[in-house]
Amino acid sequence: MSWSELSRSLSGNLGRAPRGSMSRRRSAWQRIHLDPWLLGMLLLLMVAGLAVLYSASGQRLAVVIAQGIRFGVALVVMAGLAQLSPSTLQRWALPVYGAGVLMLVAVEVVGDMGMGAQRWLVIPGVIRFQPSEMMKLAMPMMVAAWLSRRELPPRGQDLAVCVLIIGLPVGLIARQPDLGTSLLVALAGVFVILLAGLSWRIILLCATLVAAALPLLWMNMHAYQQQRVLTFLDPESDPLGAGWNIIQSTTAIGSGGLWGKGWLEGTQSQLEFLPERHTDFIVAVLGEEFGLLGMLAFLLLYLLIVGRGLWLAGAAQETFGRLLAGSIILTFFIYVFVNVGMVSGILPVVGVPLPLVSYGGTSSVTLMAGFGILMAIHSHRRLLPR
Repeated sequence: MSWSELSRSLSGNLGRAPRGSMSRRRSAWQRIHLDPWLLGMLLLLMVAGLAVLYSASGQRLAVVIAQGIRFGVALVVMAGLAQLSPSTLQRWALPVYGAGVLMLVAVEVVGDMGMGAQRWLVIPGVIRFQPSEMMKLAMPMMVAAWLSRRELPPRGQDLAVCVLIIGLPVGLIARQPDLGTSLLVALAGVFVILLAGLSWRIILLCATLVAAALPLLWMNMHAYQQQRVLTFLDPESDPLGAGWNIIQSTTAIGSGGLWGKGWLEGTQSQLEFLPERHTDFIVAVLGEEFGLLGMLAFLLLYLLIVGRGLWLAGAAQETFGRLLAGSIILTFFIYVFVNVGMVSGILPVVGVPLPLVSYGGTSSVTLMAGFGILMAIHSHRRLLPR
């Protein structure tokens, strides 16, 4: 055997061991259908979120424990959904969507009232939940299932059906009233359509129609919703009333400076000047206590999660999986963008929580269910021959 042949043989044998070990590690994660990078970042976000929540809730350990239990349930749901194949998800799209619409109708008829809105269904002694949260996943599943069986980019009649699929549940949610959730549900469906390759001419036409319909939308908004928009434009017009929330949140964020006042040391939050500080306005607590650098660290973590999610979506092999996965991760990004935007005063207040940081059970389970579906789409890929 020549030296060159011996050298190639040794290098080949040396190279196989690490590739084999990496293959074994990948196959271990593949068997449980979870993505270790995405899972690790989500767990890190949950732990950091619990620390912020402890301060935002007035150092009430019971609130943190309750949120931790909800995170546990959400992780179980995520792991369970990750075991489903994309074909199974596609078959379930219509039944899940139909069940969601029926529950929204039930909310309209026998829903439980809370904070001036009729948004919840109650099973006595068992659970109280918002069916509208379910539609954040059922909507993109249904639209993706419909479009994946059609020629892409979608034609006019296919788009008309998509508008009906989106419009029915969005209208029911808006009647509750819940403007924030209705917009998120609508966007989840719209993202699927955009990812299906919608032409720019149709996009511009739709944008023009939406802009023309804004006066009609304004006239049909509830008084408190109109007040939120007016407050966004001029919060100082009612500093002790409608403008109080946004003034206090921006004050809290600004007072944190670069480094923040320190964990549990925020004045606006700990002295209870800041309303809804453990739910919708928890970003203000984060900014006050951890400063600009702390907020940037959280935003970086969110961007890494979104980046990983987009990579997983781009690696999907089937049309249904690509459309659904892309919509799920883009909707997650909108969650973060809208919450940070409304708390910092660049968007109107619409009641959207900060993902996996704000206190709440149904939204946490829904988000993690979405990530479970994302992992299912990626981990059930067929191995292609080399």
